[in-house]
Amino acid sequence: MAIGAALVLYAVIWFLCLFIMLPRAIRTQDESGATIPGTPGSAPENPHLAVKIKWTTLLATLIWAIACAFIISGTITIEDLDLFNRWQAGHYG
Repeated sequence: MAIGAALVLYAVIWFLCLFIMLPRAIRTQDESGATIPGTPGSAPENPHLAVKIKWTTLLATLIWAIACAFIISGTITIEDLDLFNRWQAGHYG
């Protein structure tokens, strides 16, 4: 695996994990009863971004390491993911 491909894979996994982590443990301003003027009531009271970024980095690094291990070991190849050629007429199975 090239270094550029590894970095791109990490970036994709990191942002995917971030988007999964962002809505976790959110308390809106309406729920807390303290809406700041000029903001919607559905805005988060305290999004805890630093904590979420730390957990995102930890989770993404773990997933990335597992994905790289599969790719480098050859357990999963591009031929395994090429479903278009596998599912052509007469190639079911």
